[in-house]
Amino acid sequence: MEILHVDHVTKTYGKRGEKQYQALKGIDFTVNSGEFVAIMGASGSGKTTLLNLLSTLDRPTGGRVLINGQDNSSLKDNQLADFRSKQIGFIFQDFNLLESLTNRENIALPLALSGLTPNRINPLVNKIATRLGIVEILAKYPVEISGGQKQRVAAARALVHDPAILLADEPTGALDSKNARELLETMADLNHKDQITTLMVTHDPISASFASRILFIKDGKIGKQLLRNDMSRIEFYHSLIYQMELAE
Repeated sequence: MEILHVDHVTKTYGKRGEKQYQALKGIDFTVNSGEFVAIMGASGSGKTTLLNLLSTLDRPTGGRVLINGQDNSSLKDNQLADFRSKQIGFIFQDFNLLESLTNRENIALPLALSGLTPNRINPLVNKIATRLGIVEILAKYPVEISGGQKQRVAAARALVHDPAILLADEPTGALDSKNARELLETMADLNHKDQITTLMVTHDPISASFASRILFIKDGKIGKQLLRNDMSRIEFYHSLIYQMELAE
């Protein structure tokens, strides 16, 4: 089952009659239910622009983005916000936690904004916090916990409403190597055991090696893809490094 369908998506910045910049030049790909896909590209390749379109934070100039069969380009702003809150989970590089709220309150925020009552919210928060191993820090504030714990709280917030797809923007960028590895192992475990459909944008080959498929974006276009198949993660990593060396 297709969760994400990107159909000849283009994105151009600048007004007509003025100098324009085409960031995306006809992007086509799909992500099926239960996949873990990484999109790799250098700075300026278009990966951030693409992620903004997939997350409905921006709209394409041309083409369509369908999530769970819904073309979000036809939705008005209030409908788009509702769609985003139900269908998409998002992990940011810099956590984006609210420092004035406890970790429990940060995780609960998407549910509270959707109008759920506390007696419905608390079991859902407890369930995802248990799954991510952060129950003991729920009463603390973000300032009181480590970077790795912050990203787990952010992941819990992204997953608490059971979205159709989890989007991650350089999720290990603000973490040290130990916490980065632990987060990636958790994301891979969630994908494998809970079948959470995941799309991660990264420039880091180690992070990308945790995915089952890698798409390479360059100059606003998707070029090659690399499939993990039956390779171990280490074998996949070395295959990725080899492909990157060939591309240089």
